[in-house]
Amino acid sequence: MTLTSGRLLQLLSLLQGRRDWPGEELSSRLEVSGRTVRRDIERLRGLGYSVDATTGPDGGYRLHGGTAMPPLLLDDDEAVAIAVGLRTAAGGSVTGIEETSVRALVKLEQVLPPRLRRRVNALGSATATLTRDYSGPRADAEALTVIAGACRDQERLRFGYRSRDGEQSRRNVEPLSLVNLGRRWYLVAWDCERDDWRTFRLDRIDRVPTAGGRFTTARHLPGGDPAAYVAKSRSAAVYRHQARVTLYCSAEEVAERHPFTRGQLEAIDDATCLYATSDDSLEWLALRIGFLGVDFEVHEPPELVQCCEALAGRFAGAAAGTSPRRRSGGPL
Repeated sequence: MTLTSGRLLQLLSLLQGRRDWPGEELSSRLEVSGRTVRRDIERLRGLGYSVDATTGPDGGYRLHGGTAMPPLLLDDDEAVAIAVGLRTAAGGSVTGIEETSVRALVKLEQVLPPRLRRRVNALGSATATLTRDYSGPRADAEALTVIAGACRDQERLRFGYRSRDGEQSRRNVEPLSLVNLGRRWYLVAWDCERDDWRTFRLDRIDRVPTAGGRFTTARHLPGGDPAAYVAKSRSAAVYRHQARVTLYCSAEEVAERHPFTRGQLEAIDDATCLYATSDDSLEWLALRIGFLGVDFEVHEPPELVQCCEALAGRFAGAAAGTSPRRRSGGPL
């Protein structure tokens, strides 16, 4: 690869990374003169990439979709197929690649011509996907793309939001990051009305958010890690049942094996720890604690002890083939 070809690929990668790039910053990143940047921009245009020059004190360049797909060795049908596949993966049908799918989807849809974007939307609205038996609420792929772009470009978002208890509200936020946790997507953002950081479940956002003006204020997220912030926010949420359990395992081992389990761990000694967690369902509480895969003792609430006893009896009966329904000749 020649020096010029390598620099063009680096320039293209920068232009795809965010919406606007001042010319001086591109020159600094590429370690070339402004004149060389202008020549390279013309080369990209000659290859079919639509790059606009922006005016103003910080005038620079912006990559956007043109009248045809850039030369990525993809025809129109292949580009549509990839976009639809990425939307499906972003919705959580393939575990472990949701966040990567969203990043790739944002880059691809940035350069999709309008005619291809319409085909992608039409296919998405006319097809259904049978995934692993998860029937819970899902995030909308179009909303994911809009929010991811707003996080990248530092654009305010406005949307209707439904809280856990069903209360509706309008939100005006400065988005920071999307976080995929389990089977759900969360937005970490600065709430301009409440003057504080908030997390929002994407499946509770009403329709596709509306992008507003740009924001430039640098705000510090407590802890600096959006994923950890979401995990902590979930554990601090107020639920109907609050549980305190001793786990016969070190806090470090539990945290390593289950980094995003809901709740707070507190070390007692090298072999035990205290686990505090909550839920609206006693059954889910019992199952969550059981899924940790370690011995435990329930301190509170007493109803959780009774729930564990009932589940233990049910599982024991199923394992021994002595469940009441089986003994009575009922259907299996």
